[in-house]
Amino acid sequence: MIDGVLAGFEAMSIWEYIAAILSLVYVILAIKQNSWCWPAAFVSTAIYTLLFWHGALLMESLLNFYYMLMAVFGFHQWRTVDKCAEENAIFEDITTVKPIISWRMASHIKYIAVISLMVLVVGFMLDNFTHANMAYLDTFTTVFALFATYLLTQKVLENWLYWVVIDIASLFLYVTQGYYPTVVLFMLYTLFAAHGYVSWRKLYIKEQETDDNELLDHA
Repeated sequence: MIDGVLAGFEAMSIWEYIAAILSLVYVILAIKQNSWCWPAAFVSTAIYTLLFWHGALLMESLLNFYYMLMAVFGFHQWRTVDKCAEENAIFEDITTVKPIISWRMASHIKYIAVISLMVLVVGFMLDNFTHANMAYLDTFTTVFALFATYLLTQKVLENWLYWVVIDIASLFLYVTQGYYPTVVLFMLYTLFAAHGYVSWRKLYIKEQETDDNELLDHA
């Protein structure tokens, strides 16, 4: 496997390196709630869109094009002026901070059930009518990644838990397919996603305590 990793990195183009580095920058800045994560994501996914298109990986190209659109949407969402959030900004270098929110378990269960059904339907079609490898797992990571990306644009705390599961599943997928450089990248993604959840949860609790104190002050 080590030889495969080294050979894979040697075969990567300069554009792939740029895209991979910007992808990591995107995750790091997202954890810090810095809205500049979205421009990094836009450039990274734009490169991947073109690379996958030229490599005839059309679905991967379309997926990254979706990420490009969500990068624009996410940047707009995070830069929206919120007076309350601005007063309670945690990071001094951020002028507008979209507050972190958390969904109830019932909401997650509902969406997971609906998306899982979509995975089964799409996975069945790919498995039986195309030459797709590991169709169900590939569909699982793709469809849930679409959903998790939307959650991140809305700063839903639990988006990081979705990414942990998605990244772990992707690790298995890429190992079996021999994409070893991507395996290394997704190992980092998994660690960053876990750190993102812990970091955001602390901030979310702090935000809730601040809101509660303000309510008491105005009572």
